[in-house]
Amino acid sequence: MNRLVVIVGPTAAGKSRLAMLLARKFKGQIVNADSRQVYRYMDIGTAKPTAQDMAQVRHELVDIINPDQDFSLAQYQELATAAIGAMQGRGDLPILAGGSGLYVWSVVEGWRIPRVAPDLALRRSLEEKAVNGGQEALYAELSQIDPVAAQRIDRRNVRRVIRAIEVCRSSDIPFSELQIKIKPPFDILIIGLTADRTELYKRIDARVDEMVRRGLVAEVKGLLEMGYGLGLPAMSGIGYRQIGMYLQGELTLDKAVEQMKFETHRMARHQYSWFRSKDDRIRWFDTGDQPEDRIDSLVGEFLGG
Repeated sequence: MNRLVVIVGPTAAGKSRLAMLLARKFKGQIVNADSRQVYRYMDIGTAKPTAQDMAQVRHELVDIINPDQDFSLAQYQELATAAIGAMQGRGDLPILAGGSGLYVWSVVEGWRIPRVAPDLALRRSLEEKAVNGGQEALYAELSQIDPVAAQRIDRRNVRRVIRAIEVCRSSDIPFSELQIKIKPPFDILIIGLTADRTELYKRIDARVDEMVRRGLVAEVKGLLEMGYGLGLPAMSGIGYRQIGMYLQGELTLDKAVEQMKFETHRMARHQYSWFRSKDDRIRWFDTGDQPEDRIDSLVGEFLGG
């Protein structure tokens, strides 16, 4: 089975649910393409698949590193490509699902990512600058030395901004120019899920409320007690940053939740820019139209072909 099904779209659009449905129907296995679900101990705030989900359908690249470990795009791509190949070799259908555009396109487009050795001293210096309120200054520096890379990277993704600056300084070549694309040796079907913007925001807000109800505050408190400080790139994600500020007395819980919802709305808009509606590689479906039967037929035709 030399095929790959990819499910993309904004957060809360239903990607994980669709991936589970397709995996059950078409003997599939899921490869995570969410940049936060790779971290252990960060379950509620990343909307990680449940233990029941992972018992029913095999998931790869979930819970593979600790929050204080470095994890590069090159590492992700290598692991994801290997997982997809192993699934294909077993005769299973690999389903790449997630909202992290860099992760998805690095696999789908076959990026050849620069293997520039990390400059740990420079990285620590830039991380300290970010922790001390210099995130915008770092993004401004990247915009100056490599505007193409800056356009591709979310300014809130401090780890990616730092890595791009690190590569530019170490190689004297723009980070964006070091990425060459070689098409993977298999057929790919990309399914995009979308929703009316008002409905999507309602879903996001309901998800945030549910995360808090399920114990997000206790999860973040536990991470801090384990020694994973808020200055870590992994802890800069939506939810962990705001709840961390609440635990430190910098925000009320209501204000932290309000900020989580606002930031997640903004992230959803950014994800739309990664997965553009005019990209003819993506077959878009509105989740409000109950498209499951049509998607089933599309995947069936793809596999039959």
